[in-house]
Amino acid sequence: MKTSEPTVPSTPNLEEGGLQHSSTGQSRANVRRTLVATGTGNAAEWFDWAIYATFASFISTQLFSKEDPASAFLATLAIFAVGFAARPLGGFFFGWVGDKLGRKTSLVLCVLLASIGSLIIALTPTYEAIGSWASVILLIARLVQGLAHGGELPSAQTYLSEMAPPQRRGLWASLIYFSGTIGIMVGTLIGAVLSTMLSEEQMSSFGWRIPFLIGAVIGLFALYMRSKLEESEVFEDAKVAPEQDAVVVGMFTQLRRNWRQATKVIGLTVGLTVVYYVWGVATPAYAINTLGIEAAGALWAGVVANLVFLIALPLWGRLSDRIGRKPVLVISGLGSAAMFFPATWLVQDSAVQLAVAMSLMLVFIAASAAIVPAVYAELFPTSIRTVGVAIPYALCVAAFGGTAAYLQAAMGTWFGEVGNTVFGIYTVVLLCIGVATALTLRETKGVDLSETTGQ
Repeated sequence: MKTSEPTVPSTPNLEEGGLQHSSTGQSRANVRRTLVATGTGNAAEWFDWAIYATFASFISTQLFSKEDPASAFLATLAIFAVGFAARPLGGFFFGWVGDKLGRKTSLVLCVLLASIGSLIIALTPTYEAIGSWASVILLIARLVQGLAHGGELPSAQTYLSEMAPPQRRGLWASLIYFSGTIGIMVGTLIGAVLSTMLSEEQMSSFGWRIPFLIGAVIGLFALYMRSKLEESEVFEDAKVAPEQDAVVVGMFTQLRRNWRQATKVIGLTVGLTVVYYVWGVATPAYAINTLGIEAAGALWAGVVANLVFLIALPLWGRLSDRIGRKPVLVISGLGSAAMFFPATWLVQDSAVQLAVAMSLMLVFIAASAAIVPAVYAELFPTSIRTVGVAIPYALCVAAFGGTAAYLQAAMGTWFGEVGNTVFGIYTVVLLCIGVATALTLRETKGVDLSETTGQ
């Protein structure tokens, strides 16, 4: 293996050697290709989910029967949930691909399928043209995207962690949520621009299809960039003869051996996924529908808070490379738990209050979000790293993250005035599980992933 480490000029958020792999001696062009290809594909995934939620009302009027608008809208949201349900299967399949055929192969296939799904949605004929087949095609497209998205995050974070310099892995890992948040913000911006430029009739007729076409183009660009990636050297060094390791049974054996690591992935994820979906995604809609905050103000509050989130991510990632993963995880979990109720009480009837509360919570959430991709990778040996993360992570996000917004609203119906308190307690308990899990980890900052055997 090469040991040279040529100097690389600093770039925003990834300076002071953060762009240079200490063992492979990557050129600046290769490093930038790695970051752009990984980040763009990840952003495309988050963009897909954001625009589906944003344009769900228009989709329901075009791809479902108009006889019962309420049922059509609920069916549209149900298909959104089906996409979450497909993620564990996608995590299993693409995790296996990543661990057996290569990280690059998995990354390329994931973004290809996601792009195909977006293109299918954009071009699906209306319900009036082909009847219920329009709804079926939408369901198939979302299943395809759900499978792809289930493999995207574990494949991307595994590849990125293996390509990163060990002493900068926490900083590099922050690219996952950073690029994902960019994808959400771009989707929201496109929605705002189209709604401003086009009439309601134009939006229903063709405007809602434009973001999905854009999503397909972004995905194709990411596909092109990923096709030029180099395979992870950590993976290449760990490969064994196909006849010894290509049998699927071997993967199940390794999963059983690493069940403790899988439970730690779940423990680290349960609180993070709920608190992120609540404060990073759902709170503006909750403020509009429940608290009566003006829609434009609430959306701008969300934009401001997510900008704070973007700034915080690389700072926490860099701090974890200095003081360790465990302290940052504990600060994140305890800080999020301690501030949950004060932040909730702060939001009353003002968009300014909403922006402050969301920003405060997202600063603490960013501490975990920035580094969990690195922590996940550091838990598993190379031969099982992708699928070992993919399955427990996808199951956890589907079960807890996918139901967070629903439970937040439902508990108000079930428990009346104390519903918010009950949901807050539920979230705080999950965050405390994350803290307890973090305390069981051995410190892994700077560890050589080629020597990781699990913990």
